[in-house]
Amino acid sequence: MSFTARTTRSVSLTRQPDLRNSGRILRVSSTLSSVALVEELQGRIREVDPSVNAICTPNPAALTEAARLDTERDEGRVRGPLHGVPVLVKDNIDTADLPTTAGSLALADQPPPPADAPLVRRLREAGCVILGKTNLSEWANFRGSASSSGWSAYGGLTRNPYALNRSAGGSSSGSGAAVAAGLADYAIGTETNGSIVCPAALNGVVGLKPTVGLVPQQGIVPISHSQDTAGPMTKTVSQAATLLSVLTGGQTDYIEACRGTDLSNVRIGVPRGPLWGYSNGLDQVTERALELLSQCGATLVDHLSLPTPGGDEDQLQVLAHELKVDLAAYLATRAPGGPETLDDLIAFNKKHADQELQWFGQELFERAAATDGLSSPVYVAARLTALRAGRDGIDNLLRDNQLDALVSPAYSPAWAIDLVNGDHVLGSSSSHAALAGYPLLSVPSGVVSGLPVGLTISGTARSEVTLIRLAHAFETARIVADGPFPTPEFTQWA
Repeated sequence: MSFTARTTRSVSLTRQPDLRNSGRILRVSSTLSSVALVEELQGRIREVDPSVNAICTPNPAALTEAARLDTERDEGRVRGPLHGVPVLVKDNIDTADLPTTAGSLALADQPPPPADAPLVRRLREAGCVILGKTNLSEWANFRGSASSSGWSAYGGLTRNPYALNRSAGGSSSGSGAAVAAGLADYAIGTETNGSIVCPAALNGVVGLKPTVGLVPQQGIVPISHSQDTAGPMTKTVSQAATLLSVLTGGQTDYIEACRGTDLSNVRIGVPRGPLWGYSNGLDQVTERALELLSQCGATLVDHLSLPTPGGDEDQLQVLAHELKVDLAAYLATRAPGGPETLDDLIAFNKKHADQELQWFGQELFERAAATDGLSSPVYVAARLTALRAGRDGIDNLLRDNQLDALVSPAYSPAWAIDLVNGDHVLGSSSSHAALAGYPLLSVPSGVVSGLPVGLTISGTARSEVTLIRLAHAFETARIVADGPFPTPEFTQWA
């Protein structure tokens, strides 16, 4: 059997629609309908996405869903602030009416999952229109060590709208690029270590990785139950807050954290050390961000030290052991006749090596397949070490300095796409929160040579309200000082 991946081409572009208040507009307007909004976005997708390649599976029923929700609104039955608003979903999250492939041809011909993931069910119950599925780094970037973010055998290569020859980051590449390109205001990504905040930073959008467990993990193609979570990727912080309220089942109304910008009672820590110094331009933008936070009234406790997690090998052991067990459990929920184990996937990739293994290998899969279960002493010891490396580093720093949160540069500016050699990431600040299972938020902070960069805000478990409050205040101050964030021009970066 042969498979065909999507390709990209150049297009002529028109004005990017300003949909930043789409939910609010739909609630108060008698002229703009969900159908009209979906039609506008579908036109935008037809025009722009052949160049960016963010969406791997459009939803053919999106207009039907929008019409039904318009009828409900006309009858006075409004489900909430996102009633009738289009949302894109990463292609490793189960949707009962659309394929879920994790970017792999091994799942491309399988029937859709038998049920929506709980988080997708919550989106539909809140009145969201599932506009389609977004491309991702295949298997969420945990198949081979020399992978290129944004590439999958099923979806092809997603490109950065700000520079089409630069990386969109990963693994939630399509979600980040789609929001940046104006294909939707709201998208869902997933993260194990950096997979929401990296593409958010590189594409100039907001990405919020919640505390692990705050959003249901069921129905997400897994890597690690210790670190996996889904989260919002949006144009603005308030949109991320609104979407997080839906994803968490309405437990907290996170939009309340966006009501003001006074940070006079907030203490923010600034770890330096290895989180700085890998990009002079990014450091300069981040220094400017610190000035803006200070102008909002925050007390900055600078030049702190956050020890580099010593658990890189331990984290890899944890991810490898959990992948083998968690992925088998997930595959058991899919239709009979498909792959059931990592060994099945490894064999499939070898059989279809010309498409699956054309750019990088599967040594991470092979390492995971060789592990011996979650009762293994190697796993138990590695899990404890990795957990302590993250939590002790963050919690000790917060406690010892009486801090509410930490801020740091997010990721180096987007690197050149290099399918032969893989990603060239100069530095990041996601590992501590990943190991701890703690929340992390990336908010656009500026541009370096025309490429977006971000500021990460992190804290202890379930500190999302605090992170959203700080991000909203910073976002507001930056817009007042510098104007709206630049929109992408869909050109090659020289």
